[in-house]
Amino acid sequence: MAHDGQDMTMTTDVILPDLLDLTAKALPAVEATFEKAKASVRSRVTEGERVSNSLIEANQTATHGLAWFATYTESLRQMQKWAERLDAAGKFGETEHLIHQIIFGEYLWQMYGGIQMNQGEMVRLQDLGLAQDDMRDLMAPAVMTLTQSGNTQAARTRLCDLMQEHSANLTVGASGLDDELEMIREQFRRFSVDRVEPHAHEWHLKDELIPMEIISEMAELGVFGLTIPEEYGGFGLSKASMCVVSEELSRGYIGVGSLGTRSEIAAELIICGGTEEQKQKWLPSLASGETLPTAVFTEPNTGSDLGALRTKARKDGDDWIISGNKTWITHAARTHVMTVLARTIPDTDNYKGLSMFLAEKTPGTDAEPWQDAGISGGEIEVLGYRGMKEYTLNFDDFKVKGENLLGGVEGQGFKQLMQTFESARIQTAARAVGVAQSALDEGMAYAQTRNQFGKALINFPRVSGKLALMAAEIMVARQLTYFSAQEKDNDRRCDLEAGMAKLLGARVAWACADNALQIHGGNGFALEYKISRILCDARILNIFEGAAEIQAQVIARRLLDS
Repeated sequence: MAHDGQDMTMTTDVILPDLLDLTAKALPAVEATFEKAKASVRSRVTEGERVSNSLIEANQTATHGLAWFATYTESLRQMQKWAERLDAAGKFGETEHLIHQIIFGEYLWQMYGGIQMNQGEMVRLQDLGLAQDDMRDLMAPAVMTLTQSGNTQAARTRLCDLMQEHSANLTVGASGLDDELEMIREQFRRFSVDRVEPHAHEWHLKDELIPMEIISEMAELGVFGLTIPEEYGGFGLSKASMCVVSEELSRGYIGVGSLGTRSEIAAELIICGGTEEQKQKWLPSLASGETLPTAVFTEPNTGSDLGALRTKARKDGDDWIISGNKTWITHAARTHVMTVLARTIPDTDNYKGLSMFLAEKTPGTDAEPWQDAGISGGEIEVLGYRGMKEYTLNFDDFKVKGENLLGGVEGQGFKQLMQTFESARIQTAARAVGVAQSALDEGMAYAQTRNQFGKALINFPRVSGKLALMAAEIMVARQLTYFSAQEKDNDRRCDLEAGMAKLLGARVAWACADNALQIHGGNGFALEYKISRILCDARILNIFEGAAEIQAQVIARRLLDS
């Protein structure tokens, strides 16, 4: 085993020998248990020859628990591939070794004893219909060794020691990405440190829009055109590059990282569903940052049930007139174009009657957000995620040019939107990794400098243990996110993988923020400390781009239909 020049002889009481062989042998046991769980849950929700939606709902804990078990299974699979790649490249050092053994030890125990879906809900194998005999695969020798000796106090303490020695690193442990992507990471980390982090907390406390100066600098760096094809003015880079950029910008401030999401969603809609004329008109200005978009989908009484939208668009000659109410519209005021989902086919009450519009508007200001006839709204005051602001929007005979019906065909809006979900959820998972990393940064810095009872907080085992497990879980979420991005880059369907990355990443971000605030103690509850903002920002990740419950439902449905 290669160790990247690191001396591992001093920690033989902590390091598990032959780790990659152990973890490789543990995976078949996990996969066998997952197959049993899937068969058990499928038997509960099948009526006749088909999976029943009503039975899925009636057995929601089991179906959502299956989604979580599948997510853990895929997470460990990707961690094994990560470790093997690093080992082959001579980069599997002590830090990576400890991350790998800690996360296998922890996640295997959770799979056997109970997976934490969130801070208040745990799902156990018996909830999935498995009896004690069905769990015997998880008593395989490799699994037993990892659960007993992988995630120990000594391993966590040693990892935290290494984290302090290499605190200047961009990530804790090698990411496994190529040199080009790591150069991109370094560039955007510098931008975040220089231009975002010194100001983000003030923007949050004052509930201010991110300055246009910052947006202009992001445009110059190519943030808004990363994945737009070169023939339309973009850079034509991979979704993996988008993940790295989103991660590092969100590490500085989630609002800055999320600015790129607006353009990513709009561009994906146009690339997948637009006419050639629409691509030529919109993509170059989106790529340059000259046009700022906002997504206008959600309505007050629909939430995640987009098929039930009631906003209507009616024909007016060659043009369209939109009437209805929308809510939770991010960055609505300053933008130039709205991607609006509205019902154009009368007498429909499902997704088949929906169409997508590229509705042009005049950018407003914080003081005067609405400049056009037929559009009004109000700001929604929020706990966090403040840099772009959230709004309600009211359309009262708002006019949209006929040429701005996406694709030029009615009734395709929901299908067009579904095509963006993979990229949006991959990007959201990357934002979650960035927020989790920012929480670790703050928790680590505070633990190193705050003294209690004559020594730094980081020297207390439960503090170092928190930090070590945060680092390990961040790496898991990171690898699952990169995997989903690579699947997308290879033109493979990846709604399942993207959903898993988003589901896990959001929980990891919240756990990291919560633990980092706990390390701060009472100071973490003070608004002056950054961790108070990071906690508020982390909370939204389990809600937008598919709430955790919806995400688990989608994952489970895919698994049960396969």
